[in-house]
Amino acid sequence: MSRIPLIVALAATLCVLAQSSSPYRIAHTYTLGGEGRWDYVVPDPPNHRFFVARENRVMAVSEDGKLLGEVSGINGAHGTAPVDSIGRGFATSGNDGSIVMFDLKTYKTLGRIPAAEDADAIIYDPASNRVFSFNGDAHSSTVVDPDAGKLITNIPLGGKPEYGASAGDGKVYANLVDNGEVVEIDARNAKVVRRWPTAPCKQPVSMALDTMHRRLFSGCRSGVMAISDYAAGKLVTTVPIGKGVDGAGYDPKFADVFASNADGTLTVIHQDSPNDYRVIQTLTTPEGSRNMGLDQTTHCLFVASARFGPTPPGSRRPPVLPGSFAVLVIEREPAH
Repeated sequence: MSRIPLIVALAATLCVLAQSSSPYRIAHTYTLGGEGRWDYVVPDPPNHRFFVARENRVMAVSEDGKLLGEVSGINGAHGTAPVDSIGRGFATSGNDGSIVMFDLKTYKTLGRIPAAEDADAIIYDPASNRVFSFNGDAHSSTVVDPDAGKLITNIPLGGKPEYGASAGDGKVYANLVDNGEVVEIDARNAKVVRRWPTAPCKQPVSMALDTMHRRLFSGCRSGVMAISDYAAGKLVTTVPIGKGVDGAGYDPKFADVFASNADGTLTVIHQDSPNDYRVIQTLTTPEGSRNMGLDQTTHCLFVASARFGPTPPGSRRPPVLPGSFAVLVIEREPAH
């Protein structure tokens, strides 16, 4: 090879490395304020908004950071599942073991559906047209008919579930945080059909799916992302992430996996192949920013954040400073 092509090749390689070394940045910070801690951040791409659970309500926020409305009357808000095809949303009310059904336009409550103790995460499975809540202390999943707004059944899971995800093919997956397992649910028949361990990952909580390659990503409190082949029902590999993970996402366009962590980091993992992964960036975020949602249409991540005061004696958590709750918008750096 002559010197000129070699120089061109080296320059191209350096350019790629420069782009991949820190591809993401905090582009916006939207201060929303309001009282209370928070939990899951759930994008609703067709309506250019996202939902954030805030203890006694769910906030609906536009992609540009404007509060659109709130779903009230929730006792221990955790997750939200929009079902856009029927204009209804479903939000878990964990302290009273129920699911609140609401109107996606007016945010008014339409009904309350019995679930089970510690109703936490909640998702919609389009293949079965059913809503699934994951009930931590009850070790179960509640199945709801969204059209009728009625309870179908409760599925025993054999462990404490955290987040789950729909594969879009009639299968739903959930992490069992106490057992260190993933369970596969037949959504139409409402039963567990398979399970496998996530070891050496301990306490799997957050979850995302790559449906093209049949890969499942479990963010683990032990400081790793456990990557499973969910078609085979087995662990493939683990990758280090930050501490205190509670959010995960996968962007198929860029083949990037995300973990939002309470230690003030967002871990970005690139998928080189279905079985090969590497950390390409550790983005600094405010401490405690562990909940996130990914909009796969805009490729933006929405990360919940706040400022905290000193931890009072006898308490495990520091108080959220009044008016400090905010959402970070994380975007890819423009291509050069």
